[in-house]
Amino acid sequence: MTATEQARRTPEKSDRTPDVLQLVVAAVGGLLPGVFYLALPDNLSLGPRWLLLVIEVVLLAPPLAWRLISERPMPYGLARGFALALLAVVTAGLIGSRGLLVSDLPHASRGAQMLRTAVVLWGIDILVFALWYWEVDGGGPLRRHARPPGATDFQFPQQDQPPQADRGERWRPGFIDYLFLAFCSATALSPADTMPLTHRAKLLMMAEAIISLLILVLLVARSVNIL
Repeated sequence: MTATEQARRTPEKSDRTPDVLQLVVAAVGGLLPGVFYLALPDNLSLGPRWLLLVIEVVLLAPPLAWRLISERPMPYGLARGFALALLAVVTAGLIGSRGLLVSDLPHASRGAQMLRTAVVLWGIDILVFALWYWEVDGGGPLRRHARPPGATDFQFPQQDQPPQADRGERWRPGFIDYLFLAFCSATALSPADTMPLTHRAKLLMMAEAIISLLILVLLVARSVNIL
């Protein structure tokens, strides 16, 4: 094998290896809903406010430690189980807080506190759906890196660009890209530059838009009336 062929093959091999930095960034994103949850009023949290963050740490620590210590990634089924458990926990916290918010809304009397609550819940909404997009697209980060780059559940504009001429690599979305997608969906209530391609992707974006609309219409409108 010539040096040129080796140079061409090496990037392809590294391109199939999960990016540790992206996994760390995603882990931080997975912890942030629990951090935001600490800022919620007691009447809008399911159980102690610190409980969500503790559960997140317990679920994130094994796969992250495995990836940092071992040269091989955690088996897909086991890593997927931890990821889906984390999604279930943060989604339950999100839905539970929304339910408590709706039931408590007629009794709310402090506009400033409601505005702060609106910001916190909106931030949790974005982070939770960013995690959903990160885990749903192409079957999760491990499976996305095990197949050739390309659009699966979401079509990012960079995926239409040709490979970099000097390295022969194609662009792959990172966690920040899914966070931006969730932010745009929560603010514009519609896709921005990234299009959903599958039914599950479209349903997720619809759910995020509905929850964001609920925050904007109910909570913010109520707090402004009180102020």
